[in-house]
Amino acid sequence: MRKAVNSPRMIAASQSAGTYLTADERARDGRLLRDTVPRVSQAGWRAPADRQDPVDLLIKSNEGRIPALIPIRFARMSASPFAFYRGSAVLMAADLAGTPTSGIRVQACGDAHLMNFGGFATPERNIIFDINDLDETLPAPFEWDLKRLAASAVIAAQHLGLPRSDEARLARDLVGTYRERMIDYASMRALDVWYDRIDLQKYSDRTGDPQIVEQVRKRLAERIEAERQKTVPDYFYPKLVALDGARPRIKDEPPLIYHPDAELAPGLDSGYADAIASYRETLPEHIRLLFDRFHFLDLVLKVVGVGSVGTMCSVGLFMAADNDPLFLQVKEARASVLEPYAGKSLHTNHGQRVIAGQRIMQTASDMFLGWTRGKNGRDFYVRQLRDMKMSALIEDWDAGMLRQYARMCAHALARAHARSGDAAMISGYIGSGRTLDDAISEFATEYSAQNRADYRAFVGAIRDGRIEAVADE
Repeated sequence: MRKAVNSPRMIAASQSAGTYLTADERARDGRLLRDTVPRVSQAGWRAPADRQDPVDLLIKSNEGRIPALIPIRFARMSASPFAFYRGSAVLMAADLAGTPTSGIRVQACGDAHLMNFGGFATPERNIIFDINDLDETLPAPFEWDLKRLAASAVIAAQHLGLPRSDEARLARDLVGTYRERMIDYASMRALDVWYDRIDLQKYSDRTGDPQIVEQVRKRLAERIEAERQKTVPDYFYPKLVALDGARPRIKDEPPLIYHPDAELAPGLDSGYADAIASYRETLPEHIRLLFDRFHFLDLVLKVVGVGSVGTMCSVGLFMAADNDPLFLQVKEARASVLEPYAGKSLHTNHGQRVIAGQRIMQTASDMFLGWTRGKNGRDFYVRQLRDMKMSALIEDWDAGMLRQYARMCAHALARAHARSGDAAMISGYIGSGRTLDDAISEFATEYSAQNRADYRAFVGAIRDGRIEAVADE
């Protein structure tokens, strides 16, 4: 596989020391990149003869995970090709590294599929739509994220049993939305790009189907209202916590929620004092003042997601007073799946890598974001647990709803890339026509076939006893 390394063409000209270029000049440089990497070269997918065995790669990705949870990870991935795709970012990272790259780098998500976008509350309590999972974030070519997102839309359409004619149309529209939004960002002032946000309470799409947009707006209003009712003290606290004598304690619900022993969590005996103190130092001073009002009471391991299963994800309970709880999610941060192909992170702590990526890519981030390192040597990042977080529920969607949601994801991705990369240069490379739309749409449809083939090999490995899968119900 070809490794994406830095070269003069991989860094936007505007980023060169002491150089100032206008937006038109940077767009010109983007257009010149087409001579080296034509946009049509981004089309299609054919597995190379030396492609690594997908099951071997997935087994290798289990290194360092909690052994008892690995069968749950594989069981969740075996549910469908769509679930498999969500849990197999390591496979696509290896595949993307062997495809032509424009050389225009951004802060990439690294795992930009449809289910890693959603709504959440800002510190000001507005509800915005954005990328909400950045565990794999790392600087990388912009089109890697775009290709993964487009392929996920095709695979989602297949999961819902939509007509095949909708698949390529869906991917083409998604890339077209990214292109149009990037053209907008290329013409905006730098500060305006960073101020821009997708406000779910005011959501609109001037080029979308008005009826579908109104349907989406209605559903969003219902979801927002439902989430507003789920406050931490009144909803999550009684759901997750019981009294152990006079002391609140998070309830065990094995195998998905359970208290670790000292062997698994070496900081247990000290109440994780060192890790908490280290995390505290990563908070801004004014947030430290707030955090200091809360006292640590309990911590459990909690199985979350698909791709994250087996990593050390936990929930900590902190209390300021009776009926005044704070739940913090402490999530293990491992090396990004992009690292072997895009280069190592500048950050020595992978928790800091994730947080830095979040602050770059997201319009607004949780105020308790921070990072630490445990006594076991693992890196972690910290955020609030479920602060009005809304994920897509796609199972009853038709083609129109999926298309509109995919457009929202493409908008959010373009905004994130415009914050860290050079929107004018990206827009110059993409152009105003549909050349890249068609190319990546073709890639997405053909890569969906690769995903199905890998899924069949994966299920076959479970059936043959090569790997173990155990449902968590």
